[in-house]
Amino acid sequence: MIYITGDFHSNIDGYRIKKEHFNYDGLTKMDYLLNCGDFGYVWSGNEKDNPELDALNELPVTILFIDGNHENFDALEQYPIEYWNGGRVQFIREHVIHLLRGEVYTIEGKKFFTFGGGTSIDKARRIEGISWWPQEIPSDKEFMHGLDVLNQNDWKVDYVITHTAPASIISKIAPYIGKDVLNDYLQVIQEQLSYEHWYFGHYHKDIDLDEKHSLLYYAFVPAGKNVQERDKSRRIIKDK
Repeated sequence: MIYITGDFHSNIDGYRIKKEHFNYDGLTKMDYLLNCGDFGYVWSGNEKDNPELDALNELPVTILFIDGNHENFDALEQYPIEYWNGGRVQFIREHVIHLLRGEVYTIEGKKFFTFGGGTSIDKARRIEGISWWPQEIPSDKEFMHGLDVLNQNDWKVDYVITHTAPASIISKIAPYIGKDVLNDYLQVIQEQLSYEHWYFGHYHKDIDLDEKHSLLYYAFVPAGKNVQERDKSRRIIKDK
């Protein structure tokens, strides 16, 4: 099983995957929780991160995540790049895996295209290299790599996982939100790519924009479903 959900911001919103809150009944390390960015658990870049990362690794599932905008990119860049299920990854722990920008992974027979990053609208209140990093916006090399990988896959995948959204989708969420080069890049991809469903986070809501695009925050949605279609009869989040 693959569940997709929104931002964790480390323990700010990540409390919901702790053993005492999340319903892990029947799940194993062969099941996945996929976070749409703002993971936030690699933050201090030193041993201070270890207790929470070790706790994630001990959960009875495998955690997958893309990067958002609120990440310590200098710390993430220290992890070696390896290959897993068809694409480049970083193993933060054996069962905590960073899915990199512009990759296609085959998971449970389905193809996932991933592309992290996003603009921090609050960066004026943050400190570069301490609470904000310019790598939140992808480089030209990363943009080109994503296009090359999609060319190799004939511009056809099953699911798209991003942190922010294509420009046209942002206009549906809030027309007043400014667009950036990443939103425009994702718009180009959206117009050319064949896909079943696109999941993203960043905007702190759980809504379906249309039949193919879902914004996730707290909801846990099985891959292939949208927010409204998820099985509400299965208690995913336990009572505190």
